[in-house]
Amino acid sequence: MTTSCIIRGLGHCVPEKRLTNADLERMCDTNDEWITTRTGIKERRIASAGETTVSLSHQAALKALANAGIAAEELTHILVATFTPDAYIPSAACMLADRLGIKGRTCMDISAACSGFLFAIETARAFVCLHPEAKILVTAADVVSSRVDYSDRSICVLFGDGAGAAVITGAGADFPTGSGRVLDVLLATDGSANDLLTVKGGGSGSPVKPGETVGRSFFVEMNGREVYKYAVRAMSGICQTMMAKHGLNNDQIDVFIPHQANMRIIDAVGSRMEMPAEKVFTNVQKYGNTSAASVIIALSEAREEGFVKDGDMVLLSTFGGGFTWGSALVRF
Repeated sequence: MTTSCIIRGLGHCVPEKRLTNADLERMCDTNDEWITTRTGIKERRIASAGETTVSLSHQAALKALANAGIAAEELTHILVATFTPDAYIPSAACMLADRLGIKGRTCMDISAACSGFLFAIETARAFVCLHPEAKILVTAADVVSSRVDYSDRSICVLFGDGAGAAVITGAGADFPTGSGRVLDVLLATDGSANDLLTVKGGGSGSPVKPGETVGRSFFVEMNGREVYKYAVRAMSGICQTMMAKHGLNNDQIDVFIPHQANMRIIDAVGSRMEMPAEKVFTNVQKYGNTSAASVIIALSEAREEGFVKDGDMVLLSTFGGGFTWGSALVRF
């Protein structure tokens, strides 16, 4: 049984600070041509001092709440998808609730790396099943720059910081103009591939002791070639499964929003799915890979810019460390 719910408001926030390819040329052995031809990324946003996962989530949440016409006090649940919380304890969700001035709600973080937003949306759908009156704030945010080694050109060119937010309620009969109905979500994982994309340092398996120098494992480590192959197969495969499940073909999909990892992956997934390029929304050139925030920032921006219009059928897909991947179908 699938249960739909309503996205009543969207919002996103990215830091003001830009890190361009020209900037990276001065930081490590790389150049604009190398970065652009391999990733399609021209710049990314990087958090300044004092900007955190929670502060970016807060700004995105305020925009989503305003877009939904819902006050923070009405929220019943807060979910934050991230792998870079401000602290291990308290959770980013608890800290966000405090920023919003509310107490006594169900608040929790969700860890699914770059797939975090879709895992959080599926969790919100489950809460709506149990509590049809629920009003749920879902944010997905990462300050990936806090876990990037800027001497590693294979990693540092890819990632940026940002946050996105969605306000979720039960479907009911009320469907305000501008809302999106989440028709279905499919999720998958494969823990056997866990060593291909990691941030191990600081975890209980790789603890950092007082006085020790932070090692390489504290930062994002990735086997790019293998991640690329797995991501293309997983994202295209789960999208095809979603479409087959609902009896849809490419003509019936108005907009496809894939995880904004890099243009090579986006193009390869689109090609496998035979999805017309004009239906694929991309903003990776401006923001890089913002991890859990990637898909929600793209969805919020696509809606804001009119790329996603009322009545559109939107297909989302994502892929992240773990491995984790997923797809969602939303009708606006």
